[in-house]
Amino acid sequence: MSRSPLIHAGSLSETVDAVNEAIHFGTKIPLRERKAAAVWIASRQGRPGAYADTFAVFEQERKRGIRLFTGERVTSASARHILGQEACRVLLQLRVRDKSVQQALGRATDGLLKRLSLASTDPRRANPGFFCCGACTVGLWRHLAAGGLDRQEERLHKGVGYLSTMRDGGTGWRRFPFWYTVLVLSELDLPVAKSELRHAAPALQRATTRSAATIHATRRQSIALRALTAL
Repeated sequence: MSRSPLIHAGSLSETVDAVNEAIHFGTKIPLRERKAAAVWIASRQGRPGAYADTFAVFEQERKRGIRLFTGERVTSASARHILGQEACRVLLQLRVRDKSVQQALGRATDGLLKRLSLASTDPRRANPGFFCCGACTVGLWRHLAAGGLDRQEERLHKGVGYLSTMRDGGTGWRRFPFWYTVLVLSELDLPVAKSELRHAAPALQRATTRSAATIHATRRQSIALRALTAL
């Protein structure tokens, strides 16, 4: 099989990021490239260092961390967990009918569901839509919004509803990375999501008037416009 230009050999995060870029901006991905990318991502499932039997980062990603689609940097277990959620999400969205891809996605989903089940036994984690931290929780929401895992409606409604208790007195939220959070809120057709976007609206308005000199600034401006349009 020919290699997809979406594949960045030696970096799972950059490969997932390239797929997210195409999906976000509505770029049509030819079937051959979609399949090659999906098979390559699936080949990382369950390898040493993978979080909860999802998709393993490479050594330099484990050491240095990764950048989210919106530019925030995450490290350590958070990076492995979020990338596992994001990899599942892109496999769902690539919609490749390949046995190896579907089996890898199934095993990764089972691994994540086991972690969610374990987390639910902690009395401090009573909300089924919240995980260990803000960034990881947004990764969970992104996966749920793409139709992954289980109890999507319940988890998203209760999880996003929790955001109102985390408002920081400005236009953001404590513990939740602003742009990554706005990204998922802009993808959800939920009253609680729109409420939080209204909370963030002044910052989003300002972002639309700034110059976009980097790829992440361009993405943030696009996300701001999309979020404001959703209100």
